[in-house]
Amino acid sequence: MLDKAVKVIVTSHNPVKIAAVREAFAVQFPGSEMQVIPLAVESGVADQPMSDAETRQGALNRVANARREAPAADFWVGLEGGLDLFDGRLVAFAWMAVASRDGRDSQTRSVTLPLPPRGQKRGADGLELGDANDRVFSTLNSKQGGGAFGLLTDGLMTRESIYTQTLILALVPYVHDLWS
Repeated sequence: MLDKAVKVIVTSHNPVKIAAVREAFAVQFPGSEMQVIPLAVESGVADQPMSDAETRQGALNRVANARREAPAADFWVGLEGGLDLFDGRLVAFAWMAVASRDGRDSQTRSVTLPLPPRGQKRGADGLELGDANDRVFSTLNSKQGGGAFGLLTDGLMTRESIYTQTLILALVPYVHDLWS
């Protein structure tokens, strides 16, 4: 548990990302008072990153940019969703990066979601995954809802639940004695 109110900058105004950060910090730091503040910053990568490396770099860049813009925080969290081709199949995933005032940092990658052929075509054409989802599934603004995870699992897993679980793992070095 942290000793004081903790200021956490999340590098997005997307309510799904904000909720995931709030939940992950509440799980890993129970009883601590968290102030979660959204701050939109540039990722320095394409709107729809198309590789594992580009997606990870986007999360890291968001953290670095947030640190420059809001240096008084205790934690900065960058979340970046991306796509990549593995064995000719398009998959979706996300990278989470967390940095703390004491100079530590951590990154984790989410589980990988295989995309259906129609989604693959739209993603390969450069369409952002949320927009591709909306066209394939006839939805509106799915990236601020369950996302591809929710649409393809009938809500068993959602973008928020996947991001929350991934962030809980990214916070392990901040709560486990083995990283002291």
